[in-house]
Amino acid sequence: MKRIGVFICHCGINIKDTVDVERLTQELEDYPGVAYIENYMFMCSDPGQNTIKNAIREHKLDGIVVAACSPTLHESTFQTVLKESNLNEFQLEIANIREQCSWVHNDIEQGTHKARLIIKTAIEKLKLNESLYPVSAPVTKKALVIGGGISGIQAALDIADGGYQVVMVEKKPSIGGHMIQLSETFPTLDCSQCILTPKMVALSKHKNIKLYVNS
Repeated sequence: MKRIGVFICHCGINIKDTVDVERLTQELEDYPGVAYIENYMFMCSDPGQNTIKNAIREHKLDGIVVAACSPTLHESTFQTVLKESNLNEFQLEIANIREQCSWVHNDIEQGTHKARLIIKTAIEKLKLNESLYPVSAPVTKKALVIGGGISGIQAALDIADGGYQVVMVEKKPSIGGHMIQLSETFPTLDCSQCILTPKMVALSKHKNIKLYVNS
């Protein structure tokens, strides 16, 4: 079984005001698989990161759960902590107890109960995590653009102008999409044809673009 470390962030008052982090720390201390648990004011800070590094070393942890804010903010931060501690970066789970818990609760009992469930879920998921490693694979430097509306046309032109081959596929007999049906376009109020026609011509003549209609 993995030796899992759980680190609960206060996020200042963002989490602590509606989640009893001290009680969670005590309750989860004996949860199966948890070898170490601690809470700290700001886990993403340098002292917070060092707390995790020290715990990994001293308690021989091989999996980490950080109960904090959204992983979109600091998942990469904590992955770096694991890598610097010679752990695979994918032996990490972020339990989002801020956006998905403390920020949507006013009652500390409800907030604490929900946070407990979120953290337990992250622990159970981490138990099944496998280490992942980056691999290199050959890539064909060619793009497929599906749909010949104005977005597809512009995307195809941008890619082709960058020197890459583009294949555009359009199911209708001609490109242009819904824009071709408009009388005016925002914000210049130009006619749609005034903007669209030059792009359609440029696409049809571009040496790096192959267009397939009725496809």
